[in-house]
Amino acid sequence: MTNYITLLKKNDLKATIQRTSILKSIDHAGHINIDEIYEDVKEQHPALSLATIYKNIILMQQNNVIIEVPMNGEKSKFELKKDDHIHLICQHCGEIQDSKITKEKEQILNIKNFQLNNAQINLYGVCQKCQRISLK
Repeated sequence: MTNYITLLKKNDLKATIQRTSILKSIDHAGHINIDEIYEDVKEQHPALSLATIYKNIILMQQNNVIIEVPMNGEKSKFELKKDDHIHLICQHCGEIQDSKITKEKEQILNIKNFQLNNAQINLYGVCQKCQRISLK
């Protein structure tokens, strides 16, 4: 279980109820869009506005607490910042699977004369579940 207060403080942010609630929602879902975060968080905090959610999402992105995952033709999803990895994004159902960057995958990138600080690679296709559905 992630300690949200420590995570926020480590990244120079105050640990507010709004921020910890947003992080809990994101952590529980894995990958979640802002409307889903809002619906989830307002169950515990009905007075919380969508504007507050947006403001805190932006601030936590700027402070490297969360990462935005762009989606083709849909609202972006968000996840907690973790080790660099590849996103396998299904264009049918919108499911996102994480895949670790192994040494073999790192060699495929073949980056020279460039200091890579972090990476986010998004691959779009069709997940196994949707492939099976389309074969029926």
